[in-house]
Amino acid sequence: MKRLPVIIAAAAALLGSGGAVASLAIGTKAPDFTTRGALAGKTFTLTLSHQLKRGPVVLYFFPKAFTPGCSAEAREFAENIDKFKAAGATVIGMSADPVDDLVAFSTKECAGKFAVASAGPNIVSGYDVALKMRPGMTDRTSYVIAPSGRVAFVHSEMNYAGHVKSTLAAVEAMKGK
Repeated sequence: MKRLPVIIAAAAALLGSGGAVASLAIGTKAPDFTTRGALAGKTFTLTLSHQLKRGPVVLYFFPKAFTPGCSAEAREFAENIDKFKAAGATVIGMSADPVDDLVAFSTKECAGKFAVASAGPNIVSGYDVALKMRPGMTDRTSYVIAPSGRVAFVHSEMNYAGHVKSTLAAVEAMKGK
């Protein structure tokens, strides 16, 4: 029985504020990629470098479409999308889900306000967002990538609360420079 608190503490560490740990440090060149995405229920080809031509990109990884935390996070990004646009940023949600699942998610949870895209194994590996406890899923990590292609901000935590607020603050700070 004495091992139970250790197991609980280890689980809390994995699921709590220190659960997700992104390896891309600020200033690192973000890996470019091309994948399939969905916006307002329509599929399209998404290339990161093309999105960066318009300004900074908030690239947020989430574990699985239509789960409570991921749906809540998507709705919060959708509710704040005008603020991101005012700061010149594009928001893109990423998960290891197949694009067919993301088509419905883009309409229902994202309200058609921003794109979501499928992160294949190369993207997951390149951004070091594999969810260690659930292979085939991504952890919850938000990157703000500057138009130069360099990582400007990272928020990596399994709890979705705080991702929208922190990434919005980061892009607003970039606009002021």
